[in-house]
Amino acid sequence: MTTFAVLKQPYPHLSNDDFNALEPLVFGASETSPGFIARATAIDVVATKWTNFGRDYGAWGFFDAPAFYTGGRTDDTDTRASTLSLWTDLASVKAYAYGGLHRQALRDRRRWFAQIPHKLYAAWWVGDTEIPTWTEACRRLEHLDAHGPSAHAFDFRQPFDPEGRPVSSSPAPEVTHV
Repeated sequence: MTTFAVLKQPYPHLSNDDFNALEPLVFGASETSPGFIARATAIDVVATKWTNFGRDYGAWGFFDAPAFYTGGRTDDTDTRASTLSLWTDLASVKAYAYGGLHRQALRDRRRWFAQIPHKLYAAWWVGDTEIPTWTEACRRLEHLDAHGPSAHAFDFRQPFDPEGRPVSSSPAPEVTHV
């Protein structure tokens, strides 16, 4: 599962103080959620506070952003907010995304995030021993954005099972724009 949004202002801007304070709590909530396996966490110590550009995430690869991101890439200019994580099933990540602390953060998203005409998240299945990379996540998100849901990349509204077959899903709030 990958998510990608664009802040209205770079991370250190005062308007993001609430978001910046909430982010580690939301990550912590994901890590204790049923079905959570792991998330991409930088393994290197980089002399940056806010930006992920240039960071090494080990088996998850070096940080990457989708082609549609044209924002900054330094601590003072970075406006992207992104995640890459592994979950046991789609129901678990959906329950986390639309429940608890993350749901509260979603309610405030318009305060922090710009509306962009792109998909904000993509899901796909990986094998039990596979770890997706940031570059793969970007390509999957771009594919979903350009071609719509398929077994290659999908969303909660039109999910696919691990065998690549479309499955019915209970409606989820559409989050195509923040």
